[in-house]
Amino acid sequence: MLKKGSKLYSILTGTCPRCNEESMYIYKNPYILTKVFTMHDTCSHCGLRYKIEPSFFFGAMYVSYGVGIAFAFAAFVISFFLLNSSLITAFIAIVVTLVAFMPVIMRLSRNIWINFFISYDSKLGKS
Repeated sequence: MLKKGSKLYSILTGTCPRCNEESMYIYKNPYILTKVFTMHDTCSHCGLRYKIEPSFFFGAMYVSYGVGIAFAFAAFVISFFLLNSSLITAFIAIVVTLVAFMPVIMRLSRNIWINFFISYDSKLGKS
């Protein structure tokens, strides 16, 4: 079970890393592709400014590479080993997985990146 106040909670729910009270994103659905990066400027609960500096989230590109590799590896293992498909089919499964989950990967990467720099403050969060 995800516990409020943990980094994992903030990463998986997309909530403010400092207070875990508000979603960082204006639109919670990452599949609204034109709005996938649309974020609040600050947390209405604790006042944390999400864009710590200009181009802050460019660092999330490095994280998205690792997250994408994890999704691709999972797709390969499921298709090739569990479903006993051919290598071509496994490759197609990887491509389809990466395309289908790209908005989720982008958001997860941003969530992970900001959680590298901001820690939960129990005084601000209502546990």
